[in-house]
Amino acid sequence: MARFQQKQKQNSPRKKRQNLTIREQTQCRFCRDGKSYIDYKDLDTLQKLLTNRGKIFSRKRSGNCAGCQRKVKTAIKRARFMALLPYTN
Repeated sequence: MARFQQKQKQNSPRKKRQNLTIREQTQCRFCRDGKSYIDYKDLDTLQKLLTNRGKIFSRKRSGNCAGCQRKVKTAIKRARFMALLPYTN
């Protein structure tokens, strides 16, 4: 017990190094353009958000915000249903 208290006293005066990296927040491509609706007929934009196998890129990979990623998902699903985009390659 005394050994634990000694270690605690030794570590308390030390200050932990804080990572103070300030990153600029980047907006997604749709928020930058001010689009409120993502059109399922805009195939050039939607194909940039798909892999060559037809999978949808993640938010981290595509750079979309959460709201726009949901809109992209529904637009891609609509385009697939209308046979504008393939389900798989």
